Amino acid sequence: MRDRTMGDLVKDQRPLALPPGTSVAEACAAMRARRVGAVLVVEGDRLAGIFTGRDALRCLAEALDARATTLAQVMTANPTTLPPHHGAMEALRVLDDGGFRHLPVCDDGRVVGIVSRYDFRAREHARLDEESGFFERMR
Repeated sequence: MRDRTMGDLVKDQRPLALPPGTSVAEACAAMRARRVGAVLVVEGDRLAGIFTGRDALRCLAEALDARATTLAQVMTANPTTLPPHHGAMEALRVLDDGGFRHLPVCDDGRVVGIVSRYDFRAREHARLDEESGFFERMR
């Protein structure tokens, strides 16, 4: 079985992307509404950074005003990314090695999508469910 590429994993994805001037409060509200753990911070179609739930907790711990603080002030600038042609196994290695939960997928600096540790767990669970159903039918 061939290793799925990042492009395969993010095909048809519409990641949450906001400009750097967006307030932390707005970003957190958007994350909650979309039920995601990260925002890609973009200038035009170029990735400038990433803002995650961990960053939101840091803002809270530092008693920053979420309405006055912008993503540009608290995001991780120039995050690690992978291009769409890289395999899923490489993405897992990068996530593990970096201690990341989210990994932007970019093609020549342009945002294509984002993958998370959860995405890989959900796919593995679906695969296992499918296999167990196959074996149940074989009985």
